[in-house]
Amino acid sequence: MDDTLHPALLPHGLRDILPPDARIEADTVERLMAILGQHGYDRVKPPLVEFESSLLEGPGAAMAHETFRLMDPISHRMIAVRADMTLQIARIATMRLVKSPRPLRLSYAGQVLRVRGSQLRPERQVGQVGAELIGSAAPEADAEVVALAVEALTAVGVPGLSVDLTVPVLVPVVLRALGVEGRTAERLRAALDHKDAAQVAEIGGPSAAILGGLMAAAGPADRTLAAIKAIALPEQAQAEVAALTEIVRLIRLAAPDLMLTIDPVENRGFEYHTGVSFTIFARNTRGELGRGGRYVAGGHQVETGYTRRDPPEPQPSTGFTLYTDTVLRALVFGPQPPRVFLPHGAERAKGIELRAAGWTTVAGLEPVADARGEARRLGCSHVLIDGQPAEA
Repeated sequence: MDDTLHPALLPHGLRDILPPDARIEADTVERLMAILGQHGYDRVKPPLVEFESSLLEGPGAAMAHETFRLMDPISHRMIAVRADMTLQIARIATMRLVKSPRPLRLSYAGQVLRVRGSQLRPERQVGQVGAELIGSAAPEADAEVVALAVEALTAVGVPGLSVDLTVPVLVPVVLRALGVEGRTAERLRAALDHKDAAQVAEIGGPSAAILGGLMAAAGPADRTLAAIKAIALPEQAQAEVAALTEIVRLIRLAAPDLMLTIDPVENRGFEYHTGVSFTIFARNTRGELGRGGRYVAGGHQVETGYTRRDPPEPQPSTGFTLYTDTVLRALVFGPQPPRVFLPHGAERAKGIELRAAGWTTVAGLEPVADARGEARRLGCSHVLIDGQPAEA
């Protein structure tokens, strides 16, 4: 059997991005980053790989099952390819920029690699654009990052945006308050993740009524908040709901037309989050455009060079990550910039003038008998004739 692979074959979940999609993606990323920069989020660029013990320690452990690992031939230590950039930004903030004034606003763009895709996102290499606000526990910070993500997506032309809010710590708080732990707590968490009301009622015991009520409350924000407030929640859980209510109020002030929903029991994908979190969707687009929420930056050891450093002070943080593949699927693209063919020997100054006016120019490298035909062959809509663009 011939096991030789075709040279165009790529591993599952990886793909080439061809013209014009590669240019459109790059342009969209820079437009998103420009919006983040206008709001004071300074750009940083972490490395593609880090020591495994740094990247996967603390909150990073939640991404361990998604992370590629390999041996560094220089240090002979295990290194890991990032599967998410958020925790790298947290490391930079708490180690490299520890003396910078808080709150600290950072932004980033880059590629991540994951061991496997999901049903909704089979891609294993994913582009990310994101922002992190580090050093503030105020609800205004949570509202700012939600509104910023929505503004950036709106600016690049994504229609029909909606944001689904959740509080990943709400269910654990309820379970602890009611003394539900161990295997029963794990089974309840799994049942809630699958929205299995019958299973929750069967094994929930004293928590069944509360958890069932929270699961049934999911829906439009105002209706959900009213339903949650009618449930007899433990005191600490009520504090989480009060924080959620205030954040919803602040988001409505910043983005009054935004569709807001709440799922009080959603947890999947928010394993290291510690407060209000969110997922961004667009009408008629498969998969989420981005995710974000509150977490704690710092508080775990980091390996730099060949030494371990003491854990930095934990800092309340919030932020979001946008997935460029889904963002591009949500966009409706208009006509591309016109392309004009410059026959061999055309004046260079004319090409400079046309590019300054918004044209894309394609220069002929050899004389041809039919300039119009050559322009069409190269995908140009126009050809330079007598110093002016003419239809090809």
